[in-house]
Amino acid sequence: MYPKATRAALAAAGLSLTGAAPAFAQSLDETVNQIFAASTGWFVNFIFSPFPGTSFPWIVAWLVAAATVFTFYFLFIQFRAFGHAISLVKGDYSDPDDAGEVSHFQALATALSGTVGLGNIAGVAVAVGIGGPGATFWMILAGLMGMASKFTECTLGVKYRNEYPDGTVSGGPMYYLTKGFAERGLPGGKFLAVMFSIFCILGALGGGNMFQSNQAHQQITGIVGPYPGWITGVIFAGVVFAVIVGGLKSIAKVTEKVVPFMGVLYVLSALVIIAMNADMIGWAFGQIFAGAFTGLGVAGGMVGALIQGFKRAAFSNEAGVGSAAIAHSAVRTKEPITEGFVSLLEPFIDTVVICTMTALVIIISGQLLTDPETGLYLVGESGMIQTADGTSGVSLTSAAFASAFSWFPYVLALAVVLFAFSTMISWSYYGLKAWTYLFGEGRGQELTFKVIFCIFVVIGAAANLGPVIDFSDAAIFAMAVVNVFGLYFLMPIVKRELDSYLARLKSGEIKKFH
Repeated sequence: MYPKATRAALAAAGLSLTGAAPAFAQSLDETVNQIFAASTGWFVNFIFSPFPGTSFPWIVAWLVAAATVFTFYFLFIQFRAFGHAISLVKGDYSDPDDAGEVSHFQALATALSGTVGLGNIAGVAVAVGIGGPGATFWMILAGLMGMASKFTECTLGVKYRNEYPDGTVSGGPMYYLTKGFAERGLPGGKFLAVMFSIFCILGALGGGNMFQSNQAHQQITGIVGPYPGWITGVIFAGVVFAVIVGGLKSIAKVTEKVVPFMGVLYVLSALVIIAMNADMIGWAFGQIFAGAFTGLGVAGGMVGALIQGFKRAAFSNEAGVGSAAIAHSAVRTKEPITEGFVSLLEPFIDTVVICTMTALVIIISGQLLTDPETGLYLVGESGMIQTADGTSGVSLTSAAFASAFSWFPYVLALAVVLFAFSTMISWSYYGLKAWTYLFGEGRGQELTFKVIFCIFVVIGAAANLGPVIDFSDAAIFAMAVVNVFGLYFLMPIVKRELDSYLARLKSGEIKKFH
């Protein structure tokens, strides 16, 4: 996942959007910044604006409300179907003759590569730094509810996908909004699909591309020293193009190896630190639960912890945004509901497991300073909890891991680069499918978008295009506005699919292949 954040959140995370570009390029960047900010600032402010008198963005409430509705409507499907989802990922019910391009595991890995990322490292540190350990509780709760949103959108992604004679498929919100609305006799499906596609392309080129190459360059220069950003951009563009030119099967082959490696490396490191401090685990969870309802002296108290936790979960797992439905729709299956089951594992892995691991390491490492007399966290003038090294964001996470492993900052730099790479190749596919929906299928149309995408990789690494990134962040969450609106009208279709599948599974009509 990449940290879809406002300028303030990026600054709080210790991240910059600068590249080592020549002076003339920087002046060009400034001109682009001014023009772009003046014309799109209203849109960015609208998407990320909070409810009056609060710091709670309405777009987060929109996603959390949807997750809550789907959780109750499908009777807590994320818990009822968890075991069956594991069986599906293992391939127990996979028929190699079914239509589709990738396995259940490959589809899950591709979607995870688009969500697991820098936000799990820097974003969680920001949430805990502002909302305290209690933010972790609300983050986990929102992640668990978000599993129902993923289930809903990914089921529809498979049900209404287009299958072509060459074996390739195209799916996602733009297809189920068009076909699903038409099937139910509802107007406006085509309009919603076009709006979603436009926002998806903008988000893919910005947040899913330029931001990733920019931050990867920053991490590399932090290790080897400064050098021109276009060099990083050209190298990344070459590697990305080599992967994406082969289509989704090529992307899936890479992500099914990179994503598990990244996830295992990061989680194992976290588990080792937690095991080294086993005597503090009970205390850490005590801080999480106490902070969730009292704030433990953090600015905003319980409400502040709730806001930060919900915000991080929504920004991290993208449940309701619709992007994952594009990747999951390419799975080999004749039962749409099976990919809905598989997809609900995504927020669990991204938010409940990886984000929680990050939070636990930060809490246990002692980086967050407390008052020795009251036990409350010490909050600075900025509203952030004071830390041992004065760090925040990705630097705070790095310092927390470095407290146990002095060499971990190097591993973290590698993780950031791999996260950036995997996010770029996944979002290239999301943007491509939105592009072909608008401009038609064909090798020419696909190659045009892939070349454009790789050009933006170079621009992102070399440039300082803050407002462009802000706008693309806003575009990604505008996808959620369109997508969730459509899901409310289409969820009865998912309910029918679910009831039919569960009945046939119970009767033994659906059998294991392995």
